[in-house]
Amino acid sequence: MIERLTALCSLYGTSGREDAVRDYIISELPENVEYSVDAIGNLIVFKKGKKRAAHRVMLCAHMDEVGMMITHITEEGFLKFGNVGGISVSALCGKAVRVGKQLVSGVLGMKPVHLLHGDEEKQYPKQEEMVIDIGAENRAQAEEYVSLGDCAYFDSAVVPFGDGYLKGRALDDRAGCAILLELLHRETEYDLWFAFTVQEETGTGGAGAAAYRIDPEYAIVLEATTASDVDGVSGEKKVCLLGKGAVVSQMDKRTVYLPKMYEKTFAIAAEKGIPAQPKTVVAGGNDAGHIFKTRGGVAVQAISLPCRYLHSPSCVICERDYIASRNLAAALAEELAK
Repeated sequence: MIERLTALCSLYGTSGREDAVRDYIISELPENVEYSVDAIGNLIVFKKGKKRAAHRVMLCAHMDEVGMMITHITEEGFLKFGNVGGISVSALCGKAVRVGKQLVSGVLGMKPVHLLHGDEEKQYPKQEEMVIDIGAENRAQAEEYVSLGDCAYFDSAVVPFGDGYLKGRALDDRAGCAILLELLHRETEYDLWFAFTVQEETGTGGAGAAAYRIDPEYAIVLEATTASDVDGVSGEKKVCLLGKGAVVSQMDKRTVYLPKMYEKTFAIAAEKGIPAQPKTVVAGGNDAGHIFKTRGGVAVQAISLPCRYLHSPSCVICERDYIASRNLAAALAEELAK
């Protein structure tokens, strides 16, 4: 688990730039599957089970990560950027990054503290005031390494720590991709479809195209979701808790999950002894938001890993939640397929 997850998180791929992630996943596919890549980069995989499925089931995880796109190079050689996906300014300040096709090292720079005045000392800088510094002396030198439209990525390795925790970049949603790869390497009772999707972080359109092609009756979305179980947050505002199992959504900003799916998921978790917990805040969205309205409609359920510090270079997940999410997705897929 950790070896494959570390490998996936070491790859760079913002929305629309998922090639390296997709190539790695293809290299890790078992021999007994059929796969194809569609026009926008979704990887579609079919795995034949011991029995023909009565219902077509799709499992889905997205390959892209949040990052930054270079929009301007100043005369001094600094890089201006726009976000690819939702990133808080607080997650950007002073962070190390890799930039462009050559993956040169850089840092997200801002005005130094001793030059701040008045309210500036109490606030994060505006994003338009920030730059990426790659050590270039001028614009011409910066252009030797970086072009407009290139992307910048958080520079942070996956590190185990504590009692079964992992910290690293792009765990949203390389953890979901790792789970799908594990399930593909297992013997399955019924035929299943798998979609490794593109461009989730910028609107979930990739999943809509994948679902249109597969035409499932049911879909399971493997995701990472915000866990706010940190100091200063109480009650339902914690959203979910690390170490308490897979997170089952009943509603987010894009999807109202059908009661029959939500209840069935918890029923299977109870039957199989798989730790599971509800998501207690209506927020965010994921690939389910496009999948459920594809063709004539798809009954969909999101199963997520609780993740602290989402969309930052230091996402934190718990190995026990990873295992619970994997096992619950596998059990639900089998139940829906039959």
